[in-house]
Amino acid sequence: MKNRICELFDIQYPIISGGMVWCSGWKLASAVSNAGGLGLIGAGSMHPETFLEHVQQCKKATDKPYGVNIPLFYPEVDKLMEIIIDEKVPIVFTSAGSPKKYTAFLKSHGIKVVQVVSSLKFALKSQDAGVDAIVAEGFEAGGHNGKEETTTLCLIPPIAEQLDIPVIAAGGIGSGKAMLACFALGSEGVQVGSRFAITKESSAHDNFKNKVVEAGEGDTVLTLKDLTAVRLIKNKFYERVAEAEARGASKDELVEILGKRRSKKGIFEGDLDEGEIEIGQVSSQIDSIKSAGEVVSEMMEEFNTAKNQLING
Repeated sequence: MKNRICELFDIQYPIISGGMVWCSGWKLASAVSNAGGLGLIGAGSMHPETFLEHVQQCKKATDKPYGVNIPLFYPEVDKLMEIIIDEKVPIVFTSAGSPKKYTAFLKSHGIKVVQVVSSLKFALKSQDAGVDAIVAEGFEAGGHNGKEETTTLCLIPPIAEQLDIPVIAAGGIGSGKAMLACFALGSEGVQVGSRFAITKESSAHDNFKNKVVEAGEGDTVLTLKDLTAVRLIKNKFYERVAEAEARGASKDELVEILGKRRSKKGIFEGDLDEGEIEIGQVSSQIDSIKSAGEVVSEMMEEFNTAKNQLING
């Protein structure tokens, strides 16, 4: 398959694994890259020394292109950037902040830069900043999300029409048919989070993976919109947040309820009551724990089959 995303990253298939906290370590990233997609290491949950270890292990595990995702609000982002340069990381996805600060710096070192956005406004600003591609993420996605609550199917067309650089769709994509739908709307690649979070190579806890497999339609909710919008599966922690929001709790009280390391508790440590069980709406379609390679191959097989059926009637 050849398009601008495949050519930009030098990959076989335009499927990117999301850089998810507590899920996207070197094992998942290298497995996706070895299967022909682009694997990302999620730096958002890593101290610099841990990040360095994952980058070095990923380089040993694959000779294919790989990348990293850097949330720009990360307190030690400058140290991560130093590691990226020293280790010659080829591709950087940035999120949760302005791309203006680091894009030119990264590109001066020959690094491809992609920014994750949730609106046309920020897509245009990112293009102006010089990024090589955009991830347009609808609010179906798991984890931290845009407050606009724009769905992927509504977000992709205007961005693809108004930008000159290629667009990668994200949010609610876990199958080849969903990938084809996004391509029909103008994207040239897909970033897949939830489906790869529930794979054998994901570093998430088995309790978390099994909980997602059991999830049905309507089991996820976008909450904490006035604080830090996040999509998660309903549990006891969510019930406390919902009760507080319903009675008009202040931001300070919500911050106190949220506490620290809530996502680590849920995703990495497997506390299904008090942790944040962050996952996307597509979780209701995930019914098994497969290898990352199986996910890539099955998505491409379904994509091609559905495409041929449309062409041939």
